[in-house]
Amino acid sequence: MFVDSVVIYVSSGKGGDGMVHMHREKFRPKGGPDGGDGGRGGDVILKVNPTINTLNRFHFNQKFAAQAGKNGGPSNRTGRSAENLVIEIPPGTIVYNDETTELVGDLVEVDQTLIVAKGGRGGRGNQHFATSRNQMPLTAERGEPGEEFVLRLELKLIADVGLVGLPNAGKSSILAATTRATPKIADYPFTTLEPNLGVVQLDLDNSIIMADIPGLIEGASEGIGLGFDFLRHVQRTRILVHVLNGMSEDPYADFETINSELDMFDERLGKLPQIVVLNKMDLSMAAEKYPALHEKLAERGVELMPVSAVSRMNLKELMWKAYHELQALPVLPVETALPVYRTDEDPNAFEIEKTDEGFIVTGKRIERAAAMTFFDQPGSVRRFQRFMAGVGVEKALRDAGIQPGETVFVGEWELTWQE
Repeated sequence: MFVDSVVIYVSSGKGGDGMVHMHREKFRPKGGPDGGDGGRGGDVILKVNPTINTLNRFHFNQKFAAQAGKNGGPSNRTGRSAENLVIEIPPGTIVYNDETTELVGDLVEVDQTLIVAKGGRGGRGNQHFATSRNQMPLTAERGEPGEEFVLRLELKLIADVGLVGLPNAGKSSILAATTRATPKIADYPFTTLEPNLGVVQLDLDNSIIMADIPGLIEGASEGIGLGFDFLRHVQRTRILVHVLNGMSEDPYADFETINSELDMFDERLGKLPQIVVLNKMDLSMAAEKYPALHEKLAERGVELMPVSAVSRMNLKELMWKAYHELQALPVLPVETALPVYRTDEDPNAFEIEKTDEGFIVTGKRIERAAAMTFFDQPGSVRRFQRFMAGVGVEKALRDAGIQPGETVFVGEWELTWQE
């Protein structure tokens, strides 16, 4: 089974909690605060592994969670940071945020990495909150929560040459005859139900990667047949070998159909260099059609090459022709799409919703602050109250008509309002 589109859930590790601790040592009754910081949570990282060519592993494992950082200890000991979780993916993987449909990254280079979920930072121990007025602070921070995302991974095979054509044109046979790939070959439509990759070894120093794309039919760019699911795999190729079936009733009409579908799916595909071949030239019917078709395509400036996958006629010449055309093409720079950070978003923005149960406060920074607060420590609670007042939440709640004893919901916490 070839899997080229999956949805996975990733979550980075929570930061370790900071510690409240006072130094205790003989003859030093006032040793001061020495609570250590928590360790950083693990990141979730995607990394390109060139030996992987499908997303099959994600069909059985779709949840990935990095470990949390360790809590801080006494004597200013910082908790251990968690190991990053590295997920290996094949080259050519495009990453989307499945909930917002935004592009997160496009990974094509060997060993290329992308952090898709950052681990939370460790909470600070009470050593950081000591002041001249409060030399024994009972205040520390919880670790920062990790990030959670639902990602959609799509694979576009990376190949130098893509074989395109109608079903039964002989693409799989050409791939099998020129590489060590073993695609399924039979005499009925849609024999190829999934893309196949093969390496064409021209000599000791030169080779090209060729992909056999499932047969396209009219309407493939609109989702008819198998074409819609697999057309994207030819988007990575630099040259197309357009295989025409020598046993077709009208190979020229087939040529027009495929080009039309390529152009409608992606305008760039219609402009890719093509090597057009007429396959099955070992059969007399195909040989009879070749002269007229050759002349007709020549009028459009298209050169037609006769080949036969069965007798291997002109296959070596075809591969070298593709190789030389590849060398003549300019090397396009790889454009890697990385996460977009929007500077116009106010990090202190929040919303207040009044319900029958109380007031629900939502906002990225306010929820993060609540998650990092020890509500069983008076000093931490006062610090959170000052934060609420500083960002305007306290005033907004008063304006919304909150009364003493009513409940305020912030993230997963339920707080009781008091004057």
